[in-house]
Amino acid sequence: MSSAEYFSSIYDRACQRKGGATALAALLSSPASATDISAIPDNLLLAELTKKVFQSGFVWRVVRLKWPGFCQVFFDFDIEKMLLMSDEMLEQKAQDTRIIRNAKKVFTIRDNAQMIADIQRKHGSFAHFIANWPTDDIIGLWAYLKQHGARLGGNTGPYALRAIGKDTFILSSDVEAYLRATKIFDGGISSKRSLAQIQQQFNLWQQQSGLSLQHISQIIALSVGDNHVGMQQ
Repeated sequence: MSSAEYFSSIYDRACQRKGGATALAALLSSPASATDISAIPDNLLLAELTKKVFQSGFVWRVVRLKWPGFCQVFFDFDIEKMLLMSDEMLEQKAQDTRIIRNAKKVFTIRDNAQMIADIQRKHGSFAHFIANWPTDDIIGLWAYLKQHGARLGGNTGPYALRAIGKDTFILSSDVEAYLRATKIFDGGISSKRSLAQIQQQFNLWQQQSGLSLQHISQIIALSVGDNHVGMQQ
């Protein structure tokens, strides 16, 4: 049986640990509006998906340093140009020293461009599709990206959505530890049942607090672990 706290208790503990409400608020980042997300060009969304695919299991700082090279090599992630690339062209691109040379991840760029093109035909733009997905079923969007995209499972898809500005929680190690300790879910973290239980609890906390999923997720992470005020995070 779940032993979840009211969100006010989680919030109060985070405030105590971080030095007060003002200090806590300064540590939080906010999601973008649906209007702002809808206005993002789809090539920039493909770029963000690609960045998160390459950062997965790798040093994020190195990817950031190499990023101007990625934009040059892949024509600023123009969707149509990516779809026209043959296997031979992608293999050649994967050897370019301006990028991180990982052929399997390079091929995901075309795969994810195809996913975006498919969505464009149905919804007008990938950005509009992302912006209008209901946040009370954000795990459904995670599942869509995992099923229809390439290498967007685990936390890669959620981190990409967070970078785009979509309101989502993140199952970081601290958040997962808290959810396990309070028995919010009782199976594997990535199972459909566990994710449904987690979504249900986040929806409840959102009703209690009126906060975004992003703020709730961040506050939970700041309310547990070794991140007391004055300690390096």
